[in-house]
Amino acid sequence: MKNKLFTLLLFLLSATTMMAGNDVKNAQALAKRLLPKQASAFIFEKMDADSDVFTLQSRGGKIVISGNNANSMAVGLNYYLKRYCLTTISWFKDDPIEMPQTLPMIDGTLKIKARMPMRFFLNYCTYGYSMPWFQWADWERLIDWMALNGVNLPLAITGQESVWYNVWRKYGLSDEEIRSYFTGPAFLAWHRMCNIDSWHGPLPMSWLKSQEALQKRIVARERELNMKPVLPSFAGHIPAALLRIYPHLMATKVTDNQGGWGNFKDHEKYNCTFLNSIDPLFVKIQKDFLQEQTRLYGTDHIYGLDPFNEVDPPTLNVDSIGMISKNLYESLAKADKDAVWLQMAWTYYYKKYWNGDRQRALYHGAPQGKMILLDYFCENKELWRQNQSFFGQDYLWNYLGNFGGRNRLVGPTKRIFNRIDSVFVEGGKNMKGVGATLEALEPDIFPYELTLEKAWEIPENITAWQDNLADRHIGFVSEKARHIYSNYFNKVLEVNWSPYSSTFIENRPTLRSWMKKRMPNDETVIPTYFDIVKLWREMTTITSDRDAYKLDLVNIGRQAMSDYFVTIWLKYKLAYQLQDVEQMRAIGKQMIEVLNDYDALLGCHPTFSMERWVNAAKDLGSTPEEKQYYERDARTIVTVWNNNLSGLNDYSERAWAGLVHSFYIPRWQLFIDTTIQSRLEGKDWDENAYAKESFATEEKFANNETPIVYPKAQDPVLLSKKLLQKYFSAPAFQGE
Repeated sequence: MKNKLFTLLLFLLSATTMMAGNDVKNAQALAKRLLPKQASAFIFEKMDADSDVFTLQSRGGKIVISGNNANSMAVGLNYYLKRYCLTTISWFKDDPIEMPQTLPMIDGTLKIKARMPMRFFLNYCTYGYSMPWFQWADWERLIDWMALNGVNLPLAITGQESVWYNVWRKYGLSDEEIRSYFTGPAFLAWHRMCNIDSWHGPLPMSWLKSQEALQKRIVARERELNMKPVLPSFAGHIPAALLRIYPHLMATKVTDNQGGWGNFKDHEKYNCTFLNSIDPLFVKIQKDFLQEQTRLYGTDHIYGLDPFNEVDPPTLNVDSIGMISKNLYESLAKADKDAVWLQMAWTYYYKKYWNGDRQRALYHGAPQGKMILLDYFCENKELWRQNQSFFGQDYLWNYLGNFGGRNRLVGPTKRIFNRIDSVFVEGGKNMKGVGATLEALEPDIFPYELTLEKAWEIPENITAWQDNLADRHIGFVSEKARHIYSNYFNKVLEVNWSPYSSTFIENRPTLRSWMKKRMPNDETVIPTYFDIVKLWREMTTITSDRDAYKLDLVNIGRQAMSDYFVTIWLKYKLAYQLQDVEQMRAIGKQMIEVLNDYDALLGCHPTFSMERWVNAAKDLGSTPEEKQYYERDARTIVTVWNNNLSGLNDYSERAWAGLVHSFYIPRWQLFIDTTIQSRLEGKDWDENAYAKESFATEEKFANNETPIVYPKAQDPVLLSKKLLQKYFSAPAFQGE
């Protein structure tokens, strides 16, 4: 008996040592990937702890980072890099990692604990607006960034089409029926959210195979870094062709109150078919899908399930909603007894009929502790304050930040800082953490870094945090730079997102009022056009070679140029109203000149270029036909989006070099030409006719029929100074 007990203890000790060794090994591998020249200067050690924690100290000329697991060690490494080395690591693989010549030593021992156990990252839409063309090198950097920022609940939906392909083949559907049910790669996010079918289908078989292989690497690496990938589940979305085999299914077309999600032309072709959760086949499909997915990708028992995203449920009856929710959860539990249901609370913000009673019924369909809600858009509206903290179910506070990757200057760091502190104190014991639900990976990464950092007991106030970001964006400590960046944070970025939904240049031209109402409140500073111009000028006085500084400079400058363009458009509109054709011609010429300069400024940094997006899409193709197919998909989503004049046009508008020259400028030129022609004929401009004519040329661009011309790269500081002198030398732009 003693020998058996000794053997058992020896086994447990060996297993524990091996697990600790894996954490250290995985943290070391991360450091080597990111910092190959400095990796040997870091020592990682495993420490025992009941919750996430890391410590930093210097020992024998080395930096020693201890943590309870590899994820905490990565957060510790990132803390050291940001606070001591003034180094920022981007989520884009091509952005440089700039390190000091000598690694700074640490006085004493710093210990920081996590105050929230869950840190979520990604959004279904991110997979369409930023990541459809990601290959392993892109994912490897993004996963490392997630680990550095403590993410342990990443949304992991790559490769699910391969799972569904195998399941639907089992149910008797043909290869063509299944692949035609899928959308093109950039639109799969909305197929996965039960919004659209078939748009830009059929999906190539080579895509399914490559994404399956990619997902296996993604979830393996995420698990190495102590993350629990959130995998998809069956929410009721089926191919319409399944009714050929099962004609008596309780299935309906899912619509919204316009008849079809997204206002597609011939929307019946693209509307999704939804299987009622009480149909006996529902549970069987759920089980088959989860078993096949687990076979391919494993499971951590947390599943994304979003049954009514931006579409109307089959009923608004409270009891019926509760029954549907109970059926959905039970379908998960019957397939995986440890299943936890994670869902976006976005639709309960977006669709106003989701009142408290209906939300309560939906959330109580799962037992307590078996559902996680994502409070999706908390910088704008915190649902937890209005629905009694999600009626007791676990939830996470999330910063959304952007819709469609639209690049308006917004980054309310003070609002994020204060609201997370408030929900931590007031939000109840079921508030389990924070997350970022961004629709696209945007140039300004720091609001997302701050959101995730607030899950830890970081000993800083917001001013110190902002000062550190200024230091690491320029690479050294400068009181002057800190003051300039303070103006950036507090006079420009600290705004409520809602009034800033889009930028002007990238919208289809109009003569109607464009600027949405700006609604200040006690938390909102509304930047003036002059604030942004002044900031841009101040930024050019900083001397720095840091890539992050150059990106900030271009980012601020493009917003100043965009706002300046609005003032020129207002003059053009007045000339139109006065029927002064000569002034219209002169101002129209000036508008095109500003747009060309805008395009040139964007070309100063690769983050603001269409070239990276298009090349990444084409690189996934193994044949000329596939390259054309992927490029068409990439062009379409950032321009027309669908096949009809609708609110989805320009939803993912981008301030990108090349796109401005080859897509937006021709559209503005057509606007100028048609408005002038209308005045020459003594008529009012027909905006509807113009929109139809413009959309026809836009579709040609989306269909690869228009070449993309990119500007020649220039030095961003020199070009900024030139443009400031050219457009903003008047005394009005010089004062305080």
